[in-house]
Formats: sequence, structure tokens, C-alpha cells
Amino acid sequence: MKQSYPPALTKKMNTLDRALIEKAACEHGWENVLESHAAAIVLASARHRATTRIIPCATGYGWWIEVPTGLIRQELARSLPEAVGQEGVMVADDIDDLSRILRRTAELAMSLPNQAALTYQEAVSRELKKSRVNATEIERLVKQRVGQETFRQALMDYWGGACAVTGIDLPEVLRASHAKPWAVCESDEERLNVFNGFLLTAHLDALFDRGLITFDDSGLLVCSPRITPKQQRTLHLEKCLTLRWLSHEHRPYLAWHRKNVFCAVK
Repeated sequence: MKQSYPPALTKKMNTLDRALIEKAACEHGWENVLESHAAAIVLASARHRATTRIIPCATGYGWWIEVPTGLIRQELARSLPEAVGQEGVMVADDIDDLSRILRRTAELAMSLPNQAALTYQEAVSRELKKSRVNATEIERLVKQRVGQETFRQALMDYWGGACAVTGIDLPEVLRASHAKPWAVCESDEERLNVFNGFLLTAHLDALFDRGLITFDDSGLLVCSPRITPKQQRTLHLEKCLTLRWLSHEHRPYLAWHRKNVFCAVK
């Protein structure tokens, strides 16, 4: 059972403990150490805007990890339910647990709204400064390319580098699929919102993009009547296929996809 979290009862970390934590942090998305002393270590990164604080458990071995509130904490609780402690902290029993929690927290911090939009704006600004041609078409192409790259990376981070349905973790066959297409989104924040899409294998991406498959509010894959039973078998679209998880924030975008993209009739 995870230990309760009374900050007043924390013990001290020795130099070796702190060195191990800082090494694990650097390897898993937290290269900046803002504070490091016997009572706590505070971590950050140039790649995202989140911070996290690590303190030793009051009794026994292990650490409490104070993580950002909001969507990051919500998704961490879903991703790593066994590590959830009291008062909204995560609990690591050993350095492997700590590494896993830090890595997942960093992935979420780099992908969840509105980090991807901020990353995109900064990348577009850098790319346009490199270009000596001041033209609207050049700017449009840069924005499109950088946007696609940023959205893909955000989905790779959010889904842990694996297909949202099959779990296949081969990057070469994974695609970033929008539920509400880039062209009809009302803002960059919406275009780059990780909940407005899924990381899918190439064939699922093509089917989702063309409205030949969609997902219901439970995450179950739904085939268009345009795909015959024989084609479904050939494409391995088994009836049990479902999203590995589905957050509440996905549902409005899936509803839009079902209404505006999905081919519900032959």
C-alpha cells in the first residue's frame, strides 16, 4: 500500500540519493535542476513549462513526487494508477518507479494543451527567420510543415510512441490523425490539441482520415457500411478493436468526426 503524504514528516536525502534522482531526471525529460537540497529536489525542462518536486517518503525507502495539477495529473492517474498517492502526489518505491513517473510526466507536459501550440509558434518563428524570402506562400508552407511535425510529436508523447488502437510502437508506420481536420480548425490551439486526434498505424490513419472508420464515446472502433465484411476481415478490423484509452476531452472531437467525416451510409 502506498504511503500517505504528510510533508511535515519528511526525512532527509543524502548526496548519493540526490545524485541518483538528478541522473534519472536528466535521462527522462527533466534536465534542469532548480533546487537540490536534503529536503527536496525541484525539476524543470527547457522542452516544456512544467515543474515537479521530489521529496523522500517519511518512512521506508522511496519518494513522493508533486506533479502539475489539471490535465497532467489527471492523465498520470489514468496512466499509472498504481503510483497514485494521497493529496494528488505520485509515489515511487524505487528508482525505476521514479524514472517511469518522471518520463510519463514529461511526455504529458510536452503534449498536453497548450504546450504543442507554444512549441509550434516558437518553431515557426525560428524557421521564418531563416528564410530570406518574405512571401505569404512560403509562410503558409512553413506553418503547415512545422504544424504537422509538432502535432505528430505531441501525439507520440501523449500515446507513449505507440498506436492508440493496436499498441504497435514502430514509429515508421505511425501517423498523426486529426479528428477535426487542420483546415477547418478555428485556431492553432485547436489544430495542435492532442485530444483532436490519435496516433494510428498507416492503414487506420487512412481509414480514419477518409471517414471509413470512427470511434464511439467508449472508444470502440466503428466501421462504415462502405467497408464490406470481407474487406473488414482483410484489414483486420475486428469488432473488438478499441482505443487503448479515451479521455473526456477526446469526445467532442470524436463527435465532430462522426457527424462531419464518418461515412455512415453506403
